[in-house]
Amino acid sequence: MAVKFVVDSASDILPQEALDMGITRISMKVSFGTEEYADGIELDHTQFYEKLAQADELPRTSQITPIEFSDTYESVLGDGDELVVITMSGKLSGTYQSAMLAAQDYEGKVFVVDSDNATLGERIIVERGLELAKQGMRAKDIAATLDVEKKKVRLIALLDTLEYLKKGGRISSTVAFVGSMLSIKPVVAVEDGEVKQVGRARGSKQGNNLLRELIGKCGGVNFDMPYALAYSGTSDSLLVKYIDENKDLYDERIVAEKLPIHTVGSTIGTHVGPGAIAVAFFEN
Repeated sequence: MAVKFVVDSASDILPQEALDMGITRISMKVSFGTEEYADGIELDHTQFYEKLAQADELPRTSQITPIEFSDTYESVLGDGDELVVITMSGKLSGTYQSAMLAAQDYEGKVFVVDSDNATLGERIIVERGLELAKQGMRAKDIAATLDVEKKKVRLIALLDTLEYLKKGGRISSTVAFVGSMLSIKPVVAVEDGEVKQVGRARGSKQGNNLLRELIGKCGGVNFDMPYALAYSGTSDSLLVKYIDENKDLYDERIVAEKLPIHTVGSTIGTHVGPGAIAVAFFEN
């Protein structure tokens, strides 16, 4: 008997990472016009941002269907196995509902967790689930524990551009123009399963300071739990700058080469654009 894990690609866990972690990853679909790609498989993160820069309209992402989940459950479950399924926030996609519908045929075997998050926030919840499994916890108890502990997960991101918020209809063209002229950098966070703007700063330095301030208001990073940093786009330069300006928070882990750095994929990258930096952690 084994406890196994299924996760959607909104976690930004890459296909090879999923193999290394021993989990099953289901790709969402990303569409640029009439062209559709399996997230992370037919279109990796670098290719996604290259296409995003050339696109006149934002790409669309489609939820994973109940049939896709059901087929995955069938292929993953062996005799006596149990399954923990972790999805992106149910307020951001119908993927959670699809996973729940498919789980109805596997009562007592499949337990679905709505991460109330996405990208890095979802990733560290998956990593926490794997830790609990290594401790010998059963799938039902892992799911119940994650449902409690996820309330302490914080995902905060500093955006480099307003362009994609404008394209997505979240701000007006006028606001975007004025903001760009003033070098306004919005800060967004996932709260109650939704992406919300929680602040704004003028310039990258003030933005980094605001990011640090917001992390402090959460009680700081609990380094005994999974945490992660990430950047969107094809360059990590802004994230490197952020880390350099916050060495007192991360220096020990940089020296130990333990700082977990990843890339933000299509699900959130569509709306924040390139140049964003993000931090996900369990608060103290």
